[in-house]
Amino acid sequence: MKASPGARSWIAAGVRHELLTRALPALRHDMSAPVSVMRMGLLMLKRQVATATIDPAACQERVALIDSQIGELVSAVRSLRNWELSTSEEGITRAALVSQCVALMRPAFDLQGIRIEVDEAIVPARDTPVPPVGEAETEAPTWPAGAALRYLLLGALGFLQDSVDRVSAIRITREGHDGLCLAVVAHGTEGADAMAAHRAPRKLAIDAVAMQSLADDLGYTLDLDRDTVRFKLAAG
Repeated sequence: MKASPGARSWIAAGVRHELLTRALPALRHDMSAPVSVMRMGLLMLKRQVATATIDPAACQERVALIDSQIGELVSAVRSLRNWELSTSEEGITRAALVSQCVALMRPAFDLQGIRIEVDEAIVPARDTPVPPVGEAETEAPTWPAGAALRYLLLGALGFLQDSVDRVSAIRITREGHDGLCLAVVAHGTEGADAMAAHRAPRKLAIDAVAMQSLADDLGYTLDLDRDTVRFKLAAG
């Protein structure tokens, strides 16, 4: 029986839920880290206030620390809106998109011994000289539907992680001015059992059907190969 449009939308929604679940540990860390710092700062402030002679400068320093961490926490909570498929959101550059997704998934991939390599043409290394104006990726245009692109890029990483055996490195490169290419560039020969222990259950794996359903629902064209995923940043 051919799946109805509604059923295909539910399939895509399930894929998005799985991707959000995989990114949740990093999101949770971003929100819990400021709370830990605030608790420590509040404890030190209480001790300072309880002393016979209160040091106003020290108290002011603790208050400033707590205030800054509240700002970090508020920012992290607000970032959850970035996962909503909204038509009124701001655009995102290719460099920002790649940086965000790599930061979300790098810890989980590191546990499996999978490196994520990013082309310096997209995100230059810290010690790389700033390229001339017009050549830097930061000068590239912003693309609408940042949430959809985030799901698409995370889906591509998940597809290569789940579908290719013994991956040890995935490289992200740019294709032209409006595309991305993710490719497996190294296959590990050891640690297959350890890698399998951290993979999603097979029924939740991001396979070709799941990846294509996600792209179709979001409105993007996908070029899917055994160990390569390509897509344009513009919908259609």
